[in-house]
Amino acid sequence: MTASGIAESAVETFAAAERARFIAQNPKSLALAERARHSLFGGVPMHWMSDWSTPCPLFVERAQGARFHDVDGHEYVDFCLGDTGSMFGHSPAPIARAIAEQGARGLTTMLPGEDAVVAGELLAERFGLPYWQVATTATDANRFVIRWVRAITGRKVLLVFDGCYHGTVDDVMVRHREGRTVHRSGLIGQARNLAKTSRAVPFNDLEALEKALAQNDVAAVLCEPAMTNIGMVLPDAGYLEKLRELTRRHGTLLIIDETHTISTGPGGCTRAWNLQPDFITLGKPIAGGVPCSVYGCTAEMAQAMKLARKHASEQSGGHGHSGMGTTLSANALAMHCMRANLEQVMTPAAYDHMLPLAARLAEGFRGLIHKHHLAWSVTELGARCEFQFCATSPRTGAEAEAAFHDSLQMALHLYLINRGILITPFHNMTLCCPDTTEADVDRLITTLDQALAELLAIPGARL
Repeated sequence: MTASGIAESAVETFAAAERARFIAQNPKSLALAERARHSLFGGVPMHWMSDWSTPCPLFVERAQGARFHDVDGHEYVDFCLGDTGSMFGHSPAPIARAIAEQGARGLTTMLPGEDAVVAGELLAERFGLPYWQVATTATDANRFVIRWVRAITGRKVLLVFDGCYHGTVDDVMVRHREGRTVHRSGLIGQARNLAKTSRAVPFNDLEALEKALAQNDVAAVLCEPAMTNIGMVLPDAGYLEKLRELTRRHGTLLIIDETHTISTGPGGCTRAWNLQPDFITLGKPIAGGVPCSVYGCTAEMAQAMKLARKHASEQSGGHGHSGMGTTLSANALAMHCMRANLEQVMTPAAYDHMLPLAARLAEGFRGLIHKHHLAWSVTELGARCEFQFCATSPRTGAEAEAAFHDSLQMALHLYLINRGILITPFHNMTLCCPDTTEADVDRLITTLDQALAELLAIPGARL
């Protein structure tokens, strides 16, 4: 039995035909994969690039707007968009111009320019938090903020939600299992027991949240306003308001990670839902696809950070290093691109285009689920939506994970790839960007309809 209601034998028959089709259609990708195997670990520059549904990595030649082309000359409509890194399309014209402009003026100097000032002002206006810092990735931003909150509060414990996504920060690599915090399965090379300083609880479980905070040893809660990486999980009505109330009651700070949930609007869920965090972190799309991240804080936190720095300096005899920041953080290229992105790309008009298309796509998914009599559901968050192999949208990370049918989603993804459509790997999430069209959305729905019809026509497919 599977959560999806579709037999594994049928999925394998379906997937085998699609693997053969991919191999026949992509000789240049296959050749590059074989060549790469001799110089790149796993045949790819980052090992998870080989975890897609394709028999070998799909090698990209170029990308523009909502489309990319592979080395075999195939064009794809892209609903993955670099898993949010290109949420506003590949190489938007203002970003391409900004790269060319700054490329001739210097890439990194370890000094600020006017772009940094303008970007800080735009971030403060957009999100409502007055003070900002710049890093290179959302992992860095989260890592630095975790250090700050521990210094400010004098507490060591970080609370996260089971199935959370905050990049590859060590402290978040934990799960909630049978009432205990344990390491995530498959975690490589972890030398210390993360459960000593991290605590995981189920999302949307107020009783578990209150119990975890009642020990009064939690420096901060780090959370996405809606979970996005274990499968999309939206907050229950009133849950985030109660989270803010409980954190304040127990002297715990609140960090909102908007890296994926920025799909909701120009100010993310923080502005749309009035979340009132102490800190915000955000990476991936903030500079239009150029590596960059930011974290913002309230005036109260900025003052507390100054005091923490003063205390650390006094403890070290006036010398030492905060341990935050990297040489390429806030480099001139990233700052120029972030300014251009905030001013010209990541605009209310862009969201006005993206959000209705995502709603159209979600409605199309629901129509397919009804048409094919499947006990599946659809979850939406702004420009982002996902179909999930469960009858009702999950409320916790564990429920979302229980709905996984990995071989099925990979088979469906491969079917789409073979017909020129890409959606986010590892689950069934999609993004619409300013260059996505209604025709693109309808093409995805039509192609997925064909895939389901072919799969369900296999004898014994339905359980």
